[in-house]
Amino acid sequence: MADGSYLDARGGWHDAGDSLKYLLTSSNAVAQMLTAYRLAPRVFHDSVNELGQPVPNGQADVLDEARWGLDWMLRLHPRADQLFHQVGDDRDHSGWRLPQNDQSDYGWGKGSYRVVYYATGRPQGLREYKSESNGVANLAGRYAAAMAIAYDVWHANERSRAFADRCLRAAIEVYELGRRHEGVQQGNSYGAPYRYTEDTWADDMEWGAAELYRVTQRSRYLGDAKRYARLASAISWMGRDTAAHYQFYPFMNAGHFALAPLADAAFRRLLIAYYREGLELSAARGRANAYHFGVPFIWCSNNLTVALATQGLLFERLSGNRRYREFTAAHVDWLFGRNPWGTSMFTRVPEGGVAPQYPHLIPPDLTGRPVAGGLVDGPVAEAVFTSLKGVSLSRPDQFAPFQSPQAVYHDDMQDYSSNEPTMDGTASAILLVALLAMGD
Repeated sequence: MADGSYLDARGGWHDAGDSLKYLLTSSNAVAQMLTAYRLAPRVFHDSVNELGQPVPNGQADVLDEARWGLDWMLRLHPRADQLFHQVGDDRDHSGWRLPQNDQSDYGWGKGSYRVVYYATGRPQGLREYKSESNGVANLAGRYAAAMAIAYDVWHANERSRAFADRCLRAAIEVYELGRRHEGVQQGNSYGAPYRYTEDTWADDMEWGAAELYRVTQRSRYLGDAKRYARLASAISWMGRDTAAHYQFYPFMNAGHFALAPLADAAFRRLLIAYYREGLELSAARGRANAYHFGVPFIWCSNNLTVALATQGLLFERLSGNRRYREFTAAHVDWLFGRNPWGTSMFTRVPEGGVAPQYPHLIPPDLTGRPVAGGLVDGPVAEAVFTSLKGVSLSRPDQFAPFQSPQAVYHDDMQDYSSNEPTMDGTASAILLVALLAMGD
């Protein structure tokens, strides 16, 4: 397709407080929500229809949400050899407005068309902040995992079989793109230095291969999954003092959990050992700081906290070993208020309790209609907060007595570093809460 060609990229989710849309994060969100449903279907209810209107439609609400993401992902794959990965860039940051009043200008006039980036597997960026992309396997693996799980969930329903078959075909096609172009496709920026700098991909291909093997029983996928699992091993942010923004993404390797029941006993033990290594590194970090907290205070620390707690629960399910239960449970408690600020990290949860009231999110600020359940970025080191461009406070800091150089959190609409709800972090939290609801 020539530059400037029109692509229908309607749908999907805005990534956080702005109106950008990324396959990088959306593929993970879909796959984690579908994993949650497949593990614990009985904990999800049907209260609304596919548009969120208060009319049940015979399908669990989490599947309505996942289907919204899947439909968008299918639009980004219009042909077997094509994949697009990002809608918009930081030119979107052109003022505090609702999406229908967009005034961003991508070269077609204010409020007109937006750019859609093609997954070339090469560095991208229109100005000085070029990505370091060298493949598409990170996107392809997660895409394949999400689509294969979608096939697994929907193919038994005769009314949804055509949709399920389309998902499986897309999973196979995009997975092959990943095999041919191993490496990462990072997020793109235009005039700002902030972008998603993911540099891991084998974990994603392991996840995609494992899910494809589950639904097709083709031995090649099992062999691929094992190869990628060894490449991914225990590589993670766990145990580190810092990491680049989204460097080790997704923040937990769900591929090991997906592959474990499909592999032989010896390989299953290896996968469990990879999980144990990350948990042990995090536990050691927790023992070395005053908070007993195993997560570095970097941007999106709450996403890492969800990942750590989730990995602990998955490790326990695979191994039967409860060694890290108390440690990871403390991180769940942290998210719901057992932290230095005494606040939940989910908007309006609990209702009437101490929780984010002023998130960095346009719709509730302009309309006065609160949004409940969004996981905010979470505390960051004071040095991170002061280093970011355009971050500030718009009101007196109610948590001032509890701030420290090690970690600050502000319930303030202007603090996008600690109080911006993230789409993928919220989706990952759905998997965590589903696992908790399952119990032992």
